[in-house]
Amino acid sequence: MIDRAASGRPVRVLLADDQPLLRTGFRMVLGAEHDLDVVAEAGDGVEAVELSRRLLPDVVLMDVRMPRMDGIAATRAIVDTRLPVRVLVLTTFDLDEYVVGAVRAGASGFLSKDVPAEELIAAIRTVAGGDAVVGPRILRRLLERFADLLPDPTATPSSALSALTEREREVLVQVARGLSNAEIAAALSVSETTIKTHVGHVLTKLGLRDRVQAVVLAYESGLVRPRA
Repeated sequence: MIDRAASGRPVRVLLADDQPLLRTGFRMVLGAEHDLDVVAEAGDGVEAVELSRRLLPDVVLMDVRMPRMDGIAATRAIVDTRLPVRVLVLTTFDLDEYVVGAVRAGASGFLSKDVPAEELIAAIRTVAGGDAVVGPRILRRLLERFADLLPDPTATPSSALSALTEREREVLVQVARGLSNAEIAAALSVSETTIKTHVGHVLTKLGLRDRVQAVVLAYESGLVRPRA
C-alpha cells in the first residue's frame, strides 16, 4: 500500500462520465483539495480505458452508464491490465444490480452519485490508499438482495479456500457477515491487530485486492450463503 501522504504526491484522479456538467462539478469539488489532482476527463468507457493506460491515474471515478463501453466493462478492462489504477464506481442508485457486476469486475468500491462531497473525497483517499470504500454490511445487503446474480462460471472454486488455516477461514466468514476488525476481535477474544494480520493473510493467499472481493468470494464459493 502506498502512503501518498508521506510521499507528498497528490492523488491523481481520472473522471469518467458521459455528462460534462457532472464532470465539471466533480472537478470543482476535487480541485479544492490540495491532495487531489484531476488529471483528465473521459466521456465514455473506451476513452476511460485509454486514458487510464496512458496516464496511470491513482483512482478512476467511473460512471456506470456510458456510451461505447459501459463502466462495468471499462472497469474490467482497466483491472485486467494489472496497472496500479484503482476504480471507484459511481451509481445512480444505492441498490443497483450493476454494483455486484462492478465489484466482480474488480472495482475497489462504489458510491451513489448524490453522496456529500466530503464522503466522495474521503472515498477517493481511501481507495488510493489501497483499501475498499464499500462497508461490509452494505455489500452484504447488496449480495443478499441480488443473490440470484451471484453464480458465476468463472468464480474461484471453493477448493481455493483450502489454502487458508481454520482460523483464517473463520475470520473470512466473519468479514463476509459484515463484522469490522474490532467486532471480529471481540468475538474471537483476540486483539484487533491479530485480526488485521489474519485478514491480510486471507487476501494474500486468495489473491484478492481488498475486503470487498473477500466478501464476494465467500459468497460465491459457498462459504457463506445469503439469508433467505
